[in-house]
Amino acid sequence: MTIFKEKVDEEYLTVAETKEVLEDLEMERAADEEREMRYELKRAIEHVNRFALLDPEESLEFVEQLQELEKVDEATAYKIANLRPLDRDELRAVFAQERYTLTGEELDDILDIVKQYA
Repeated sequence: MTIFKEKVDEEYLTVAETKEVLEDLEMERAADEEREMRYELKRAIEHVNRFALLDPEESLEFVEQLQELEKVDEATAYKIANLRPLDRDELRAVFAQERYTLTGEELDDILDIVKQYA
């Protein structure tokens, strides 16, 4: 017997937005003394606390600026905003699965935006 799960909805989030969601969840769980936080949830909260350097509004501005560039789609913009690559090699890794390559100028344009938010 095979069980298939249907994807109902998909939404991209930055690490900063995820931190906000998890903070709400953490407060909800803390209010209920009988409900314990699972290990995975604790680790996720630790992760976002460590890596969320921007506030949610700034991170969305970051994503919007990236999406204004020609070869950066929504998923890639969120990936770049979450990873904040510092050089061309790190940025090329983000685009490794794409069917196209970026020129040095296009990479530099993206890195200029990243530097504004680093």
